[in-house]
Amino acid sequence: MNLLLEIGSGLCLLLGCFLCLSGGVGILRFPDFFTRMHAVGVTDTLGAGMILIGLMLQNPAGLVLLKLMMILLFTLFINPTASHALAKAALRNNLQPVLDESSNQGGDKPSKL
Repeated sequence: MNLLLEIGSGLCLLLGCFLCLSGGVGILRFPDFFTRMHAVGVTDTLGAGMILIGLMLQNPAGLVLLKLMMILLFTLFINPTASHALAKAALRNNLQPVLDESSNQGGDKPSKL
């Protein structure tokens, strides 16, 4: 049973690290603020969650588990809320997403909202 917990913990930690790194790559690679924010918001929330779950599996009993569960709960509520508030503030300050018509491969014009 102990070996199974160690393997599960290691997999969660590796997946969480990969997701956090891919969010960092998204900041560098995506063209505008909104796509960058989306990449970071989604991957960091899930990556932090997986890292915290992996840490919970390392120490499945005691006060440490309770603290990690509270951090996970706060992370799952605060990160999406902060991303939404940031996007809303950007839209209110007239920051528009980049619409690149040359990358449209289907030949159709993108719909404008």
